[in-house]
Amino acid sequence: MDTIKINRKQVKMVAHRGLSGLEKENTCSAFVAAGNHAGYYAIETDVHRTVDGQFIICHDDDTARVGGDSLIIEQTTFQTLRQLQLMDTDGTRGRADLRLPTLAEYVNICKKYQKDCVLELKNELKASDIYKIVAEVDKLQYLEHVIFISFQLKNLVALRRRYPEQAAQYLLNSWESGSINTLKKYHLDLDIRHSALTPEIVREVHSAGLQVNCWTVNTEAEGNALVDMGVDFITTNILE
Repeated sequence: MDTIKINRKQVKMVAHRGLSGLEKENTCSAFVAAGNHAGYYAIETDVHRTVDGQFIICHDDDTARVGGDSLIIEQTTFQTLRQLQLMDTDGTRGRADLRLPTLAEYVNICKKYQKDCVLELKNELKASDIYKIVAEVDKLQYLEHVIFISFQLKNLVALRRRYPEQAAQYLLNSWESGSINTLKKYHLDLDIRHSALTPEIVREVHSAGLQVNCWTVNTEAEGNALVDMGVDFITTNILE
């Protein structure tokens, strides 16, 4: 399967969990695949804290969907999680390279291919863990190329306390009457489910001097409609 090209104009395309339309989501293979496509501005992924205080890449709270074996990430050691061989996109297990990546592996791939990172802080994290994540990225000399995103407002508020200028987007499933006030109060850009987005919301967010990302957009028609709305980013599994 090839990527689907849209008339993206100035919109920045974000590869959702890597190029997950072609490779196993949230693996180094998916990140490298996205890196090799010039159409992607950034690569999105999800970071969890393990039970022993390290950080690993996975979307779900457990590994059942991607790895067959059900390990709850926040209750499992980093070493145990790293040993799990993931299933390929066809549901078979056999590729030794399909493992849960480390935070450093993800950042270094983005850095090698000159892609920005869109890094979701999964679940509600302690502020100290958020600062450890930021420090690890900063040690790799790539913090200025990272956009932090989260559904958990507390994560982003904690980030803002210490890093007031760091790029950050608030993940939303829907737009509520007070959403714009929250974005303005904490100087957060918007990252919203694409089906909840309207031209009026885009204009309201832009009028506040903020940007609009949307997820997860996988058809040419949807992508082109969002381009016409004037969104700044489109997060996708397969569009380019």
